[in-house]
Amino acid sequence: MLRPLPTSAPQQRRHSVMQGESEVSSDANLVLTTILGSCIACCLYDPRAKVGGMNHFLLSLPPHAAPDDIGAAQRYGLYAMELLVNEMLKAGAHRSFMRARLYGGANMHSGMRSIGLNNSQFAQQFLAADGIALAFADTGGSSARRVDFQPATGRIRCRLVQDIVPETPPIAQKPPVGEIELF
Repeated sequence: MLRPLPTSAPQQRRHSVMQGESEVSSDANLVLTTILGSCIACCLYDPRAKVGGMNHFLLSLPPHAAPDDIGAAQRYGLYAMELLVNEMLKAGAHRSFMRARLYGGANMHSGMRSIGLNNSQFAQQFLAADGIALAFADTGGSSARRVDFQPATGRIRCRLVQDIVPETPPIAQKPPVGEIELF
């Protein structure tokens, strides 16, 4: 016999981290989620501080100079990674205890430049230069990914998003009403 959960059990909340966003939390009831193609999500976790965070960026670096406005800067990995690390530090994390996991970086369309690969390489180089250990990377390939991350525990689930083409129902044939003779 199944018993219902006690009403005092906290409800799990989900927050979608969209392109250009970053979220840091120690809330045990929060799950950060995102869907990635060629974009990268970096999930940082400090097991001692029990705080974690996720970002989601579209491109690694601006083409020439730094973007003039904050809205444009948010698309780029340089901004997203700096923001995530700084927010983690503000929340009590220590750089030496942080562990990173990277997701995404798929090359979604053959024949196009390797945006996903560039994003993945940038994130790995950034973490190395910042002295943050890369614990795991699930990047590359040609499939999109869905990532669910509990920032307070560091638990992560990543699933490939399958390209499912719905079956086309057959076109209904109208039954003949009468006989027609064509000349």
